[in-house]
Amino acid sequence: MPEIVFKGKEYVYNHHLTVPYRPLVAQADKGVGPADLSGNLIIHGDNLHALKSLLPRYAGAVDLIFIDPPYNTGNEGWCYSDGVNSPIMKEWLSTNPVDGEDMLRHDKWLCMMWPRLVLLRELLSERGSIWITLDDNEIHRARMVMDEIFGEDNFVATCIWQKNFSPKNSAQFFSEDHDYVLVIAKNKALWRPNLLERTEAMEARYNNPDGDLRGPWTSGDLAARNYYSEGTYPIKTPGGREISGPPPGTYWRFKKEKFLEMDRDGRIWWGDDKNNQPRLKRYLSDVKQGRTPQTLWFYDEVGHTQDAKRVLVEMGLLEDGLGTITAKPVALVERVLELASEPDSIILDSFAGSGTTAHAVLKANAKGSGTRKFILVESEDYADRLTAERVRRAIHGYAWVGTQRETLLEEKLTFTQFKKADEWLKKIDAIKASEGFAEGDLADQGTSTRKRFDKISTKLDDGTLRVEGEKRISERADGLGGEFTYCTLGEPIELEKLLSGEHLPTFEALGAWLFHTATGGTLVARPKDAPAWYLGEAKDRHVWLIYRPELTFLKSPDAALTLSRAAEFGQWAAARAAAGFDAKAHLVFAPAKYLSNRQLLEHGVDYAPLPFALYREA
Repeated sequence: MPEIVFKGKEYVYNHHLTVPYRPLVAQADKGVGPADLSGNLIIHGDNLHALKSLLPRYAGAVDLIFIDPPYNTGNEGWCYSDGVNSPIMKEWLSTNPVDGEDMLRHDKWLCMMWPRLVLLRELLSERGSIWITLDDNEIHRARMVMDEIFGEDNFVATCIWQKNFSPKNSAQFFSEDHDYVLVIAKNKALWRPNLLERTEAMEARYNNPDGDLRGPWTSGDLAARNYYSEGTYPIKTPGGREISGPPPGTYWRFKKEKFLEMDRDGRIWWGDDKNNQPRLKRYLSDVKQGRTPQTLWFYDEVGHTQDAKRVLVEMGLLEDGLGTITAKPVALVERVLELASEPDSIILDSFAGSGTTAHAVLKANAKGSGTRKFILVESEDYADRLTAERVRRAIHGYAWVGTQRETLLEEKLTFTQFKKADEWLKKIDAIKASEGFAEGDLADQGTSTRKRFDKISTKLDDGTLRVEGEKRISERADGLGGEFTYCTLGEPIELEKLLSGEHLPTFEALGAWLFHTATGGTLVARPKDAPAWYLGEAKDRHVWLIYRPELTFLKSPDAALTLSRAAEFGQWAAARAAAGFDAKAHLVFAPAKYLSNRQLLEHGVDYAPLPFALYREA
């Protein structure tokens, strides 16, 4: 398979392995509901480090990944800084932020995306999929990277999203009205998209004018262009008209005996007068219960960029310098959820931005009583005041003030019409007068109760003259319900600091890291009857950790694996086996042990020393 080559690839190819594990630290005052690292999460921190921190709990468990990474247009001003220790990387960082003048911006974008995509693949379940929004700047490179990381056989589709609803006449070459949504499965052999709901228009095509007991139907052509040796026989209609055969160049779909049988069964439609060309009745009960998704997504179904901005304005979130945020419409992410999630799916967005993905998940859950879980990662400083705040308002509800607009005049102006400027100005004045805005009216903002609008605005945009009436309205959006935990990233768990006792992580943080690195599995909730020190159950063994983040404890005999503890662990596991659970051996992490290897073997215990030199006196 061809490989994509870019500057710096050799330095980032396995960079994800060197990224330190940093535990999630809950900030209880910034979330909604009790802090729970197994629930909905919004993580503020570098998304590469955050993805690494998610591995112990979510490796192979995420059902859907939706990301909206930098498009790399040359105007975003994003920075590449992943701490890759190499001269070439340090040289690159001297030219940050990346802009349109940076001749290596595409290489930097690929270096930024590569380790993140590798970790995202590790987090994705075998039946999961990843959806990436991009434009023409990087879509072709992204496809090559995805082919290399995920395997080209797992490419599903490239969808076209119509992001704009009107052409931009100021465009130099073409008005760019679409973005792409790249769809890749973890394992395409196991993945299928959900069917979309059938539309009212689709249902309206079916009726039952003849009272057929099989229910509503629509008619289809009985003739086809494919050659059929027995498909040229004559037909006599119930009304007596002779039809010599199918239309020229076509063939009846069925042989004569089959056709006559279907006619007797009432599956042929001859028209109201019984003399029309025969047509095949197709019943609503025989069609799919949904519609197959298509790769063209129009704005009237999935929203456009102005929709996305309007929602942020209504929620009061485009303040304090956040007006440059380019959000995706909620309807777009809702479409992705409809196609690629189940009611209990885990959804991850590691380029969270304004929090659209969480908003869409909350709406989907509220609509269908689902329990979908979202995990959002945002590295920018607006993670709290924009990303999380949007989710808070979506959960609790919010009051909003918006502008209701009504188009009173819209006309495309040609050069000839431009010469008649006086006539157009008179038309505009007449519209204003009819709405109660006289020429020179100082009360333009609507002091009169008889006015329908607070303001009449006139715009000339891309050669189109538009006169609109504007009225300020105030409403309250109901809350969608839900909870989330706001997290930051803790100090990295590093061997050197563990050895010296300089930084001692919490039991949960160290346990999650040890469990994942030792077993490759994900740490789930402990059984309610589990004894102290129990971490979790892997495929082939129970995992235990004798640890407290206290130097005095770790240096004491209480921290050692003793015979009594080994027996206790074994008795608990035996009780579970008697209750029908699989019998398994044990892996025990502890600073020290007071058993011989023979005794460990007798109790089915494999001992792993913690990386501490704490038995030494400082």
